[in-house]
Amino acid sequence: MRESIEKKRDERQDAIRKIVRDLDIRTQHMLVEELRQRGFECTQATASRDIADLGLRKLPEGIYVLAEDLHLQRMVSELLTRVLRSDSMVILKAQPGTAAGIAAAIDAAEIPLVMASIAGDDTVLIITDGSQSAQRLESYISKLCNRG
Repeated sequence: MRESIEKKRDERQDAIRKIVRDLDIRTQHMLVEELRQRGFECTQATASRDIADLGLRKLPEGIYVLAEDLHLQRMVSELLTRVLRSDSMVILKAQPGTAAGIAAAIDAAEIPLVMASIAGDDTVLIITDGSQSAQRLESYISKLCNRG
């Protein structure tokens, strides 16, 4: 039974990671509603425990972000100048000399949409598995930059 409870929690927390990366979640209530739409029945108290377990934080704009994405958020909000998309690729234009640091932050965040990243001096090329993933990644990075 304990194994079943842990499996449900892990599946719910995986869903929360996806929800937070895909949507602008501002309240626990919004998170509970999104979870319910995806087939997870949970209370606000359960969502609150999950938020603590996952280390979710709120950006100054009032949206939740994953703890592992905070470093990436700081990097892109300060250093990116443009976010572009072409088919299955996302191109990040940054201040000169900062692309390698941004690519390292992307790799450290372990975003499932990212297959690989390549950095030059002021450009990061991110390869995804298709145009839909690239669109989701572009939206997420724009959200982290407070541009989306």
